[in-house]
Amino acid sequence: MPARPGQAGAVRRRASRTPRTPRTVRALRRAARGLVVAAVAACLVAVLPAAAFAHVKVTADTAVQGGYAALTFRVPNERDDASTTKIEVQLPVDFPLASVSVKPHPGWSYAIEKTTLATPIESHGAKIGEVASKITWTASGEDSGIKPGEYDEFSVSAGPLPETDRLTFKTLQHYSDGEVVRWIQEQSDGDGEQSGGDGEQSGGDEEPERPAPVLGLTAKGAAVPGPAPAAGSAAGSAAGSAAVVSESGTDTGVAWAIGLSAASLVICLGCAAALALRWRRTG
Repeated sequence: MPARPGQAGAVRRRASRTPRTPRTVRALRRAARGLVVAAVAACLVAVLPAAAFAHVKVTADTAVQGGYAALTFRVPNERDDASTTKIEVQLPVDFPLASVSVKPHPGWSYAIEKTTLATPIESHGAKIGEVASKITWTASGEDSGIKPGEYDEFSVSAGPLPETDRLTFKTLQHYSDGEVVRWIQEQSDGDGEQSGGDGEQSGGDEEPERPAPVLGLTAKGAAVPGPAPAAGSAAGSAAGSAAVVSESGTDTGVAWAIGLSAASLVICLGCAAALALRWRRTG
C-alpha cells in the first residue's frame, strides 16, 4: 500500500539526518565535560580566595602611639549551618592598655577579664597595676547571633596606645553547633620574622590560615592617613579617598571575584546544555 503524504515526509526527514557516529558522540561528550570542569574550576579559583579574606579584623578611626582609639572588631560568619554566638578577644598583655571601655551592643552582653601586671605601667601620672586582658561578647539568644551570610561589628575605646608598630588581638569565634575557630596565628612582619607573643605562627611569608587580627599603629608626630582637617581641601579629599579604598578594597575585590565566577559558571553550563541538546537532535 503506498505511503500517505505525511508519512513520506517523515521518512524523508529521518533519512536526511546525519548519522551520529561514535566519534561525534565522544567529541560532544568531551566538550560538555570540559565546559563543566572549566566552570567549576573558575568558580573555585575566585571563591576560595574570597573565603580566605573573610577573616576577623580590627580597624580604628585613628591609631597613634600614645593616643586613644575607637577599635572595631569585624566578625563574619563563615558557616552555612550555624550562627556565631560568642566572641572572645584577647587584649595584648605584652603591650597593656591602661583604659578600655566597651560600647554596648544590642542583643549581646559582654564581660571584661583583668590581669595583674608584673610591672605596673604609668598613665596620666598614675600607676596602673591591673589592666583588661580579655573581652567576651555573648549573644543573648538564638536570634541575636551572627547568622550565615552575615557579619557584625563590636566596638571598644582603648588607650593610651603603646609605642609599638602593631597590636595583635587573638580572637576565638564560637558557633552555635559547638565549633570554636581560633584566630590566633601570628602574621609575618615582612622580613620573615614573626611578631612576638605565644600561640601558633605561620611559616615564611605565607598568610596564615587563621590570622589573628592586627592593628597597625602610627608613630607620634607622623602623618596620619585619612581626611585632612580643612574642609574642601583637595589634598584632604585625596587622602580621605585613599583611606576609603584601603579599607574597602578587599571587600570590593571579593565581590567582583564572586560575581565573575558566577557569570563564568552560568556561561559554561549554558554552553554545555547547548551541546547536549545538539547531541540529542543529531541522533
